[in-house]
Amino acid sequence: MNINDVKTLMELFSESKLSEFEFSKNDTTLRLKKESAPLVESMPVNSHHTASNSLPILESSFETAILPVKEEIVIDETLVEVLSPMVGTFYASSSPGAAPYVEKGQRVKTGDVVCIVEAMKLFNEIEAEQNGEIVEILAESGELVEFGQPLFRIRP
Repeated sequence: MNINDVKTLMELFSESKLSEFEFSKNDTTLRLKKESAPLVESMPVNSHHTASNSLPILESSFETAILPVKEEIVIDETLVEVLSPMVGTFYASSSPGAAPYVEKGQRVKTGDVVCIVEAMKLFNEIEAEQNGEIVEILAESGELVEFGQPLFRIRP
């Protein structure tokens, strides 16, 4: 199984309604799983109901689910995102003690290695697709990243 086969399977899986998928070929197994967010319903704290035949008011008490308010993030449209080409583990440097490939504010050229994504024991160098300045590093070293997840933002 080559990397293009893996990418194709990942794309098909992400577009499907499946929540889990496992594929084995020879001595290689690919296991994909989508994580779903729990459903939370909100109900009023005090709900009063008055019946039409003048029955006493019934009081019900329900807990209200309070969801965190997400701040609206405005992204500069001129920035170019470097996306993860696969699911894997993001590494900012070539080894644990080494300096990171790039840092915020650093200028990069097309083809410069900006990080590594490890997938199935293969270390894949991710290169800048455009000249520019690293404005934002969006992943932490050792973090699991998804296919298509933004890793960096570059200002051309």
